[in-house]
Formats: sequence, C-alpha cells, structure tokens
Amino acid sequence: MITAGCSTQQAASNTSSPNSTATEASTKTTTETTTSVSEVTKEAVPGMNNLPRLEGKATVEMIVNGSPITIEVDGTNAPITAGNFVDLVKRGVYDGVAFHRVIGPQSNPPQDPFVAQGGDPQSKDPKVPAQRLGTGNFVDPKTGTPRYIPLEIKPKGAKEPIYGKTITETPELPHKLGTVAMARSQVPNSASSQFYFALADLSFLDGNYAVFGKVTNGMEVVSKIKQGDRIESAKVTQGGENLKNGGQ
Repeated sequence: MITAGCSTQQAASNTSSPNSTATEASTKTTTETTTSVSEVTKEAVPGMNNLPRLEGKATVEMIVNGSPITIEVDGTNAPITAGNFVDLVKRGVYDGVAFHRVIGPQSNPPQDPFVAQGGDPQSKDPKVPAQRLGTGNFVDPKTGTPRYIPLEIKPKGAKEPIYGKTITETPELPHKLGTVAMARSQVPNSASSQFYFALADLSFLDGNYAVFGKVTNGMEVVSKIKQGDRIESAKVTQGGENLKNGGQ
C-alpha cells in the first residue's frame, strides 16, 4: 500500500503500494463510508460538506532542488482531493517538507521506478526521527485534530466520483507516469496531507488510491528526487479562486 501515516520502515517493506501507514488515531477516527457527491448534503461521509473543494482546475508550482515542478490539479474529477491539496498549498503546509519515501532509480540501492512520496508535516523538523516520518497528518489549527478526506475515485464515464471505497472499474484519472495521488493507510478515508508522484505507469494502483492531478512540466526534476530532498516552496499560480471552503 502507499503508506501515509506509516513509518519509513513499514513503507519500505511493501513497495507494491503507496501507503501512508495510518496512525492508531487515524484508524480510530476514520470510517469506511461510501457515497456519491450528490449525497453530500446528507452527510453520508461525516464532515464532508465542510471540506475544501476545488470547482474546476488549478495550477501549483513546487520548487525542489532549485527547479520548478508544475502540477495541474483536477477538481473536475476529484473535487475534494484536489481541494484539500490546494488548500494545504495555500496554507504553506508543504513548504519545507521532505520526500521521506522514494522508490526508484534514485533509491539506494536503485529500484524499478515506483513513487516519490512526501507531505508529512513532521518532516519539516530535522529533529524528528526518520522512523517516524510517514506517520504525520495535517492538523487543522481550528479544531486541533487531523483532517482526513474520503477516498474519492471517479469511474471513467461516470458523472460523479465514488467515495469511501475502492473500485474495480477503470478510473477517470489513472496512474500514469507523472500523476499525483494521495497516500493513505488501509482505512479508505484516511488520506490527509501525504501525496506521491508516480515515477512510472502504475495501473495496478488504479481504483485503490485517489489521483487528483498530473505533472505538466518538470518531470525531469521529479525523476531525480532522492529521499530527504525537500519542497523548498509550493504555491498556487492559477485557479486559486476555484477553491471553496479553504482555510486561512
């Protein structure tokens, strides 16, 4: 799995998925709930109405190793996942965080291309032990608790995403080289801030993890990311006005 909320050692032990190993807290506070976006008003996923949403698309520019990476964030097909990401970028959550898990040619030893995963807020602090990286989530300053988002996957040709469960249909946003998706634990609705770049076509992950964007420029920068490299800055360059329910 693609671990978010998992330790580096746990993540490395399972290279076939991009987990964010859920912490005990995330496992307890998230529930496996299924709904479609049309049911949001019914609160089928608790708190779903209050989550950030991206209505349309946005562009995010990350600087890694002094070079830009341009990401097209797709709120048309993944409104909540994309909204969460854009909101975190605007809050500065990703500024200074490290890529704590890299599996690919830049690994030591080199491996087949898989993912470059980052986004754990704990990684901003160099004093945090390496084995803890991958266990952190975004903590909403208003509530003092982690923000989790539901698993959101839109089947190809469908009008709306499916929430809270994996799917067997082909998704509208498949795992292709350069796609960006959310890491999570085994609990479907446990994604928070950790994300990953796909370093290859990873079709075996389709329907299991929420893709929400793609690299449109700077893939050569992504392909050279090593474990421990940091996001020097991240900013929304276009489409920020499409974010609804964003924080300050």
